[in-house]
Amino acid sequence: MIRLSFALLMSLPGLLRAEEEAVQPPRDPAYQLVWADEFEGDGPVDETKWRFEEGFVRNHELQWYQKDNASRKNGLLVIEGRREKVKNPRFEEGSRDWKKQRWEADYTSSSITTMGKHDWTFGRFEVRARFTPLSGLWPAIWTTGRGRWPHAGEIDILEYYSGRIYANFCWAGKHGRDLWNTGSHSIGRFVTDDSWKDRFHLWVLEWDEEKMTVWLDGEVLNTQLMKHVKNQDGPAINPFLGPQAFRLNMAIGGPQGGDPSKTEFPQRYEVDYVRIYQKDG
Repeated sequence: MIRLSFALLMSLPGLLRAEEEAVQPPRDPAYQLVWADEFEGDGPVDETKWRFEEGFVRNHELQWYQKDNASRKNGLLVIEGRREKVKNPRFEEGSRDWKKQRWEADYTSSSITTMGKHDWTFGRFEVRARFTPLSGLWPAIWTTGRGRWPHAGEIDILEYYSGRIYANFCWAGKHGRDLWNTGSHSIGRFVTDDSWKDRFHLWVLEWDEEKMTVWLDGEVLNTQLMKHVKNQDGPAINPFLGPQAFRLNMAIGGPQGGDPSKTEFPQRYEVDYVRIYQKDG
């Protein structure tokens, strides 16, 4: 496969790979590439673009996040979920904090984010990725805004767990509870043969002042009209009128992620590229 460097893409925006010419849904020519990671070559993740989350982080998930599980291999970002034990240095006997209750983790994975480095307001986000949809795996492509959650907003371009593909939008409801517009689809809608897991698939978010829409391989997964979004706790604002940072991770298990005990490990979540486009102004 011919690969173009980000610098070349930026300097020659009209020069695109043949597969890009046929992206679905078609890209408005007014969109210009403003940021990308092509994950070219082999080596560590570019920490000028991404930072790593570490340890137990959210949702009572089973994995311990660590740098070691993410790298660039043959021009791909590879996030590897492993069944391995890691001691929890934050363990406290009798703690009521779930992150401190476990003296060790049984699984490891990686989570990377542009938070604190880069974020964007509006645009078209394209991610080409693949994974094997198995019990206990929870790969995700998502964004979060500046400030506390859920008041700063969350966009789930991809979540897979428990046999379903999700595309969601989240903001603050009454009393600070999370309020969701959830797009939920059986994985069987997309997996028509055994080769689905071996092929790369294109997730797209288009986000502007009017609406946000998420697609998978050209099929709409969910849409949210911006005029219907307003935080119901704290200032009555639409958080999606402000910037969102980008996130890629593969969680394992937890109340939503499902039971990974019968899944063979290691498992790979592979990302070919992340590309972010915006219109002038």
